[in-house]
Amino acid sequence: LQINQKKYNYKVIKPSPLKIKKKIVSSSLIRKLLKNGELKIANRYLNRLWTVEGIIEKGRQLGNTIGFPTCNIDMQDYVIAKLGVYAVKVNLIANNKNYRGIANLGIRPTFSQKKILLEVNIFNFNKKIYGKIIRIEFVRYIRGEKKFNSVNSLKKQIKLDIYKVKKINK
Repeated sequence: LQINQKKYNYKVIKPSPLKIKKKIVSSSLIRKLLKNGELKIANRYLNRLWTVEGIIEKGRQLGNTIGFPTCNIDMQDYVIAKLGVYAVKVNLIANNKNYRGIANLGIRPTFSQKKILLEVNIFNFNKKIYGKIIRIEFVRYIRGEKKFNSVNSLKKQIKLDIYKVKKINK
């Protein structure tokens, strides 16, 4: 690039790395923070909320069966943050409407699953939106993923998590 500066009338500028508290903010650092569950710091360094965007896939309908329908997003192309429950903001791209919600990023151990999936329950929303594009912004890490002894125990915990998220995610 430097060789052709004069020929094509442009100038190469080498920016200084972004530093916060004497740390160079790099993609490697952001990935490490996300993996360690330090979402708050990652969001601060990004100067925005960490975001995932994907097509809503039809799952096994387990969330719907237990009273908490979810939008399922395959995470194969994304950095995997710490597995667990998150307060999220949701944007349905088709209508550009914003919603609040709760997400589980993980393998769903109570249901003996292995594949990492992002499941998002959108508050006060009950439309079928399979195949639509959704953007999820991660607001806060709530707790780690856990295997429950029964579906009823899981349902009780989800209700507590939703209560907590609704207090945070305003």
